[in-house]
Amino acid sequence: MTAPRFITTRDGKRLRCQVFDAAPGTPGRGVCVLLHGQTEFIEKYVEAIGELQTRGFTVATFDWPGQGGSYRFLADPLKAHVGNFAQYDSALWLFMDEVVKPLTDKPPMALAHSMGGHIALRAMHDRPKAFTCAVLSAPMLRALTRGYPRVLARIACWIEYQIGAGNDWVWGMDQRDPHKVTFDTQLVTSDRARFQRTQDFLRAHPDLRLAGPTWGWLEQAYRSMAAVMAPGYAEAIATPVLICAAGKDRIVDVTAEHEFIKRLPHGTLFDMPESEHEILMESDPIRARFWGAFDVFVGKFV
Repeated sequence: MTAPRFITTRDGKRLRCQVFDAAPGTPGRGVCVLLHGQTEFIEKYVEAIGELQTRGFTVATFDWPGQGGSYRFLADPLKAHVGNFAQYDSALWLFMDEVVKPLTDKPPMALAHSMGGHIALRAMHDRPKAFTCAVLSAPMLRALTRGYPRVLARIACWIEYQIGAGNDWVWGMDQRDPHKVTFDTQLVTSDRARFQRTQDFLRAHPDLRLAGPTWGWLEQAYRSMAAVMAPGYAEAIATPVLICAAGKDRIVDVTAEHEFIKRLPHGTLFDMPESEHEILMESDPIRARFWGAFDVFVGKFV
């Protein structure tokens, strides 16, 4: 394991990265690029990183722009914001060039969650040889609107963005500060201990936390999701992809994953009906099912 380090974007902004070597004595299986979801950070995945290491993978990961220990877009560091999803793409390619390429002369595999899975799909569409295969946990393809009609939610976001409220919180999202959220009010896992582990870490490292998104982030997410779900997009992705769908997901629409997988030339769907959104932060039996599916799928390519 190397210590966290920073790489610098063209405009002088810093992205926090880290590399974890494969466990000693394991057969080297190359590099796994680990891509987090929105609001997440390197340390949240320490358990999953260890499980990848024992499988023989060197793990390379980083904090997306706007979250974790990387640079933030707004003066209020709790707001999840981005100007355009192309900024995530640029950060990923910088990370691949400066951190991943020195580790291997072969394409790495990818393990990506939620927003990270969405950005991984953008990457595989734009650069077909970037990854040898990819495992996506609950990828963000269509957002749930939690009781609001989908069309009305989309119109509300567009209006707020158009009137110049792009840097403002989506209604109520300031209350998603991890310091305010409890196990009973969270929406992502059924595992109390793993939820509390993240909460405890963020209390000790409050600068890493994020609350909810701005209207600007949500508008750009809507635009990117529309592009990825458009006819011809999935069909152009040649990389083998495993999508693990969380049946109890309350963040993203699992039906979109079922629709999308049918259009991928080399796509496999693994249903996890008992799982909430954060599959890798779930209970031991759920996680064991995930890793079983991971091993079968990845074993075909790595």
